[in-house]
Amino acid sequence: MATEPNNFSADPAGAPVVDSPSSSGLGRRGWSALALLLVAAAAVAGWYSYQQRHPKPVPVKLETVTVERGDIEQVVNATGNVVMQSYVDVGAKVSGQISDVFVTIGEVVKDGKLLVAIAPSVQAGRVESNRAQLARMKAELAGQNAQLDFAQLQFQRQSQLKAENATREETFESSRMGMYSAAAKVDAINAQIQQLEASMKEDEALQKQTKVFAPVGGTVVALSARVGQPVAANQEVLLRIADLSKMSVQARVAEEDVTRLRKGMTAYFSTPGYPGKQWLGKLRQIMLLPADDSGKQGKKAYYTVLFDVANPSRELMSGMTADVYFVLAKVEHALTIPVTLMVKPDSKGVQKLRVLQANGQLQTRDVKLGIHNGERVQVFSGLNEGERVVLPVAPEKPVAAN
Repeated sequence: MATEPNNFSADPAGAPVVDSPSSSGLGRRGWSALALLLVAAAAVAGWYSYQQRHPKPVPVKLETVTVERGDIEQVVNATGNVVMQSYVDVGAKVSGQISDVFVTIGEVVKDGKLLVAIAPSVQAGRVESNRAQLARMKAELAGQNAQLDFAQLQFQRQSQLKAENATREETFESSRMGMYSAAAKVDAINAQIQQLEASMKEDEALQKQTKVFAPVGGTVVALSARVGQPVAANQEVLLRIADLSKMSVQARVAEEDVTRLRKGMTAYFSTPGYPGKQWLGKLRQIMLLPADDSGKQGKKAYYTVLFDVANPSRELMSGMTADVYFVLAKVEHALTIPVTLMVKPDSKGVQKLRVLQANGQLQTRDVKLGIHNGERVQVFSGLNEGERVVLPVAPEKPVAAN
């Protein structure tokens, strides 16, 4: 009968050793497979770690803008207020008390219109007294002229008698002195009459100035005169008359911008009271001293700039807020691109931009830019209307693994 294989063996020490399957050739193959698995796992772990430390770049999505034609202007922006350009303050020329007021605020008056009446402090009796005194002095002058005529006749007679040696020297001299004395009295009375007449003319002129008339035509914009109000000559303003058909704008311009402004340049403004409407004018004057307290103790200086605007419909009112634009340059139908594409150019005024061509390829161009505002910039050369200029977009940052 067959015998079973003997699986025992003896080691050198004589102890029996069992030859198990795990230590046979099949066991060695298991260890090899396990080693391969460990190597593969290490490779995967290394690849994953590399990807975490060296992420693949995210493709940049190209965004483009089209080169367009349009009007563009470069401006200096400032804020200001609407003010009256031409006005006249009217006051009293005589002292007294206001007896009547003939106008109201907002009324349009013509040159020569009666505005205010004043009862003068100069008494009317003084004028009458001067007239009576003048009449008396003229009568006195007439009598003195008669005496002068008589004295002249006496002197002529004595002169004839002296020529015939028929009168005494004392009598001749006395007649001559009488004639001179009478003439001197006539001159004195004439001087008094002239002085009195001058005083009367002054009083009469003051009487006429008790009525205040409009020196110019315009609109009454301020009125302080009240019936019964006492006034002093040449010391008070009773009302103000302004020409509202023309207004001025006072703009506050910063020191870094005022040096770019020139007299006669175009300026326009808008005001919150009339949204969407603009008024146009020409720069008239740049004040040489800083406005208010600006420019002191290290503060930025602001300068007042004036320009005038027509106001035929009287829409603009003094004190309105003005958002002002002074036009430095303007180009119509210019090639333009967004101002965000504008960078610092080289010494020749050229910068580089990328253009997406019709075949999908990118081309780098040398582009020369011109004037600009807050939105668009003019293209002098390097681009054509309708071309697409690339706006680079920054790639998104990868999200770090937790």
